Amino acid sequence: MTMPFAQQQSDFPSASRATASATPATVAEIASGLLAQAAWTSPKYLYDALGSKLFEAICALPEYYPTRTEAAIFAQHGAEIAHAVGPGSTLIDLGAGNCAKAASLFPLLHPAQYVAVDISYDFLSESLSRLQQRFPHIEMSGLGLDFSSRLDLPASVRDARRLFFYPGSSIGNFAPEQAIAFLRRLRANADGDGGLLIGVDLIKDDAILDAAYDDALGVTAAFNLNMLRHVNGLIGADFDVRAWRHHGFFNADESRVEMHLEARSEQLVRWQGGQRRFAKGERIHTEDSYKYTRAGFVGLLEQAGFSTAQVWMDAQQWFAVIYARVIRD
Repeated sequence: MTMPFAQQQSDFPSASRATASATPATVAEIASGLLAQAAWTSPKYLYDALGSKLFEAICALPEYYPTRTEAAIFAQHGAEIAHAVGPGSTLIDLGAGNCAKAASLFPLLHPAQYVAVDISYDFLSESLSRLQQRFPHIEMSGLGLDFSSRLDLPASVRDARRLFFYPGSSIGNFAPEQAIAFLRRLRANADGDGGLLIGVDLIKDDAILDAAYDDALGVTAAFNLNMLRHVNGLIGADFDVRAWRHHGFFNADESRVEMHLEARSEQLVRWQGGQRRFAKGERIHTEDSYKYTRAGFVGLLEQAGFSTAQVWMDAQQWFAVIYARVIRD
């Protein structure tokens, strides 16, 4: 059975919509970050339709190891993972994008229902429509939702055996304390038979991390710079994308990769209800990607109410796929 794709309205409008459709909360959040002493934006604003496509391209780059390393873990250990999870789950794919990662697991996991969740509704809608044609026997639905701050699942999402799928090390976008809060929200939305299948990027050589987030072709730079174009559309800003450059590097003290946009020259940026003058060399902090040890991340899961059932890693121990079940009260 296939369910029609139904949009759930969120606080995050698609970039294709007019500026007027941006909610006051969206405008206030972006403006607050831009006016902070050290300017910042949430990484969710990297993912409009174009940003999602650019991220697809990043995943194909030789420098960007997480995608292929995680895929290799699933290829090598897929049967073990499927045995641990069991068939018939309600597979909730967080940050589904083109749905390809979840779709590759359908023959192993045999989910009863697939729920694709992504902040970029237009991109998700196209992806899920194609997927429904390939797997007409799986009940599917999609949600255009910013799940980084809340997770309101509609009644159409089955309660039984909810398996949250969060691949690709996206959990690294949250600071550790934020990650625990996020994982607790997932725990609150899972029943006693629920669980989490998650990808976690592990600490490794600085040079490998630096190259992964600042590739030679400049695709990651384009992805980061596209955020300015997106913000222009959301809050009526007048960022000149050509006046900024990308910086991505590993901060060993904080155990995270940081992405920034740096002003090439002094400039005044205006938006609805506000403005800021950026000095040459001043930066906007756009994303963090925290890296963990295996034991460190297991500790986060336990604090959030999950127990670790099993961990699979590649031979170099660059990446981990973890299946954790809900700790029953």
